[in-house]
Amino acid sequence: MPSTIDIRRRIRSVKNTQQITKAMKMVSAAKLRRAQERMLAARPYAGGLRKILSSLAARIEAFDHPLLRVREENRVLLLVVTSDKGLCGAFNNNIIKVAQNTIRDKHWPEVQLMPIGRKAVDFFKRRTIPIRHQALGIFQALTPAVSQEFAAIIAEDFIAEKIDAVYVVYNEFKSIMQQNLRVERLLPIEQVEALEETGIDYIYLPGPEQILNALLPRYVQFQLHRILLESNAAEHGARMTAMESATRNASEMIDSLTLTYNRIRQAAITKEIIEIVSGAAAAD
Repeated sequence: MPSTIDIRRRIRSVKNTQQITKAMKMVSAAKLRRAQERMLAARPYAGGLRKILSSLAARIEAFDHPLLRVREENRVLLLVVTSDKGLCGAFNNNIIKVAQNTIRDKHWPEVQLMPIGRKAVDFFKRRTIPIRHQALGIFQALTPAVSQEFAAIIAEDFIAEKIDAVYVVYNEFKSIMQQNLRVERLLPIEQVEALEETGIDYIYLPGPEQILNALLPRYVQFQLHRILLESNAAEHGARMTAMESATRNASEMIDSLTLTYNRIRQAAITKEIIEIVSGAAAAD
């Protein structure tokens, strides 16, 4: 049976850990609010951009753009979006597992990876799948310029036919307690269906085709930026939930250790009293 000194040390150690988990939960809650605000602010832009593309598609009978060309998926680039840090539950493990299952189920002849986040980079560096590009530390300062840089690299490889398709595996933010694992195709861009006519006739200058040529690369950039924002918010939500669970488990452990400590201490006091009474009775 452990001594009271050992139990006191254990209680003190668990209390110190509990303070750390409480602080990490508060930090994640603050970061989650900011990440969620940025993610929600991006959604109206996504809807507006989609409407513009649909309106343009209705005015062009046959339009060909390199980012729209569908080819046989012989060489595929898979983006795996994880976090740079751990302590967020099964957030990263689930993403990596889905990425591996996707590679196995799709049976692509050639797969290359673009891991985003240190956890994905560290994991796939020890595997045989080649890494074409990688990204580290982008979530510390996630700006549209960062997403634009990586989207330009991906689009350039696709237009040059170095890759035939681009897929993304990431966590979509739904709530603090829920993140949905998603596998989306980023390139080629899916053909945008034309919206029903509203009776309003728009005039496009310099012209629908020229505007569509300018919007399609921007659409890819924004889609990647939206995915990174979703993953960032989901990461903070997962970490907040994990730290809350760790804090609760620490409280339960402290209660259990305190109860054990009191029982051992009470047993020791009772033993001493019995020894004193027995000694006094023997002296009489």
